[in-house]
Amino acid sequence: MIRLGRHGKGTIRAVNCTLKGLVLAGGKGSRLRPLTATGAKQLVPVANKPVLFYALEQLVDAEVTEIGIITGDTADQVMDAVGDGSAFGASVTYLPQPAPLGLAHAIITAESWLGDSPFCMFLGDNFLGGGIESYTARFRDQPCAAQILLRRVDDASSLGVAVLDPDGRVLRLVEKPREPISDLAVIGVYYFGPEIHQITPALVPSARGELEITDAIQALIDAGLEVRAQTVADDWIDTGKKDDMLEANRLILGSLQRRVEGHVDTESTLIGPVVVESGASITGSTVRGPAVIGAGTSVRDTYIGPFTAIGPDCELSGCEIEHSIVLERSIIRNVERRIADSLIGREVVVERSPLRPQAIRLLLGDHSRVDVV
Repeated sequence: MIRLGRHGKGTIRAVNCTLKGLVLAGGKGSRLRPLTATGAKQLVPVANKPVLFYALEQLVDAEVTEIGIITGDTADQVMDAVGDGSAFGASVTYLPQPAPLGLAHAIITAESWLGDSPFCMFLGDNFLGGGIESYTARFRDQPCAAQILLRRVDDASSLGVAVLDPDGRVLRLVEKPREPISDLAVIGVYYFGPEIHQITPALVPSARGELEITDAIQALIDAGLEVRAQTVADDWIDTGKKDDMLEANRLILGSLQRRVEGHVDTESTLIGPVVVESGASITGSTVRGPAVIGAGTSVRDTYIGPFTAIGPDCELSGCEIEHSIVLERSIIRNVERRIADSLIGREVVVERSPLRPQAIRLLLGDHSRVDVV
């Protein structure tokens, strides 16, 4: 199906109406180090599922099944996890970006693959609670040069923000404003027509050396093209920090339904919505949901509190933990104090030492953080 759309000022060109998806899965993930020192930040699990998977699922739910994934240094990990996209009901093409030079540069990287198709660009480490079906349907029904999603926030100083006129039209965008000019943050889901490809070649790097997406959208506005905004009421989280990951984990676990496929002995108690995956075993323990226990994990003489996700093949014994994420193959045993509000990486060992004199003994990687009470 082909429609005629404006491409630049006063120019008409044929536009392919097949809406594609462009998912960004590059970037350094510096705010989640050391967890992301050797891994993709988009693959850090929330409720035992990589955050990237939620973006892919939401695109497919919105009937966007032709998806390009921008990759960086962790391309092999992303490709290994996602494959050809068939597990999600999608067809995936991988688009390597030579360096993380900005969101607008990602569009330049994908230009030949995108062609004349309109597209939805979804940041792979963003989480949008209500999905994108209604916003995608509006963009399909009412095409424009760009459609952006906004969310009211208390502090927009680290985000791009939008200034609207009284009728709700976008007047201007500002990246990380020093002074508060708006509480409407631009979130990590964008819709573009092919007009954007006339803008990106003329962009110049910002002070941080990147081609900013806010500059690209502002250029569309300055060119007199329609840029539409919708304000999102659903939960939105940029999962770039530990507390953001925990909040996304809390939101997803909040809708959990009980499912027990592993073994739970008679001395154990499950309270509320708890998922026990196949091959997991719970012995002499209490699990208060919402919580999920990954496949192959062993839980003995342990209390697991609400909003906790324990990954696969972990071992927990003689400990208490709540409101936390524990990644695969980690061990927590014989820890007297309750662990809370924590993000514990892969193959981590946390245990009480029998050595004397008693002391805190640590082996930590770069950028680690430990709170001792």
